[in-house]
Amino acid sequence: MEPADNSRITISPTQSLCTMEMGRDDINVVCSYGKISVWFGRTAPGTVIWKVLTCISNVDKLAVHEKEIICSFEDITVYESYGYVLISYAKFEGGYRATFNVPFLSNQALIYLADSIFKELKETNVLIDIYWAGDYANIMRLYQELCNIEEWKLKNITYKDESRNTSNF
Repeated sequence: MEPADNSRITISPTQSLCTMEMGRDDINVVCSYGKISVWFGRTAPGTVIWKVLTCISNVDKLAVHEKEIICSFEDITVYESYGYVLISYAKFEGGYRATFNVPFLSNQALIYLADSIFKELKETNVLIDIYWAGDYANIMRLYQELCNIEEWKLKNITYKDESRNTSNF
């Protein structure tokens, strides 16, 4: 595989950033000021899934992923024992629909999240949203952290001025 050519994509410190897209063939990360969307392709290795999640945690320990799980009432406490934080639950088709926050502050919760993503990839691609207090500096720090992953590259940058011009409205 040829090395990535990122020479055409430049990061402007003077323009207001809207989104930054980066990744590799099997993982795509889109960062904005309030959210990080991560797409994991079915061929993503478990070690790289873990690296992506820990890089995000290294930049913002207060980041969270909201995860909905259909389970028995008893299993809710099992998920809590893994570090997941219960937000709500309701009766649902013979079980419960539980919504949890997965805090990136908890290594135990991240390990369990990485494992669940890896298992889910056996069936389908996985897309997760992570909410954080990212700003320009944090997005740059995250990019620098993720660049340590093999074959990682910058794919696209959108600035606020550009997003107005490319809108479909």
